[in-house]
Amino acid sequence: MSDVVLVDVADGVADVRLNRPEVMNAFNDELFEALIEAGQSLRSRPDLRAVVLSGEGRGFCAGLDRTSFAGQKSGGSLIPADADGDPQRWGDLGVEGLLLGRGQKAVWVWRLIEVPVIAAVHGAAIGAGLQLALGADIRYATGDAKLAAGEINWGLVPDMGGTQLLPALIGLDHARDLIYSGRTVRGDEAARLGLVTAVFDDPLTAATDFARNVAARNPQAIRNAKALTAAAVPVASANLRAERRAMWETIGTPNQLEAVQANIERREPRFVD
Repeated sequence: MSDVVLVDVADGVADVRLNRPEVMNAFNDELFEALIEAGQSLRSRPDLRAVVLSGEGRGFCAGLDRTSFAGQKSGGSLIPADADGDPQRWGDLGVEGLLLGRGQKAVWVWRLIEVPVIAAVHGAAIGAGLQLALGADIRYATGDAKLAAGEINWGLVPDMGGTQLLPALIGLDHARDLIYSGRTVRGDEAARLGLVTAVFDDPLTAATDFARNVAARNPQAIRNAKALTAAAVPVASANLRAERRAMWETIGTPNQLEAVQANIERREPRFVD
């Protein structure tokens, strides 16, 4: 397994850490693949009781590696992780009918793990980083953590399940506010919105303590509880495919490229109708 994701399992609790601290754990190709691989590997462990998901260094995850966006400044195109693929195939991540892009897989694999996943957020959880945290069952954060669905700042929409998971978590109005504006909320406001479950000075320790508490419970009951509560807020596979299509229709267009250039050059964008 790649060293950009560190995994250690002790007493049924998996400690999973994003390990690109030099770029605040921003996503690149290797990190996408390593997260999917780590999640799939943990899904196969019958001794698993809980997962703690965190980031090394100064932040949880700063989103997509900005070198990908910088390439667009000269008119290049940021290629999405992958296309919708063959609609006739059986399904992704071993789930019949589930057809996902790679970014969605990096989030959805944690939802498919049968035990609770707790995200410990410090520093930044921006864009792809926020969507990764949405894949967890529970999110703990510091009061000064910065969370944002920042894709609109690059002329894009969330495409890792965020358009579906965010409204389910905090309600449609608040989700639209964050997605439309791209604004950053601190951990304290995120807790008031329901975006994070609770605020702690040390969310990693709090998440680990919670995971150990879960690990001491009847594992069959915990797995059933996760499955039943997930079924209470279902996400249609068709909606995830629509999310991917929206990204394909938007990325590389003149207005999206203008958003990137304006962001990099720190000026107001000049969009065309």
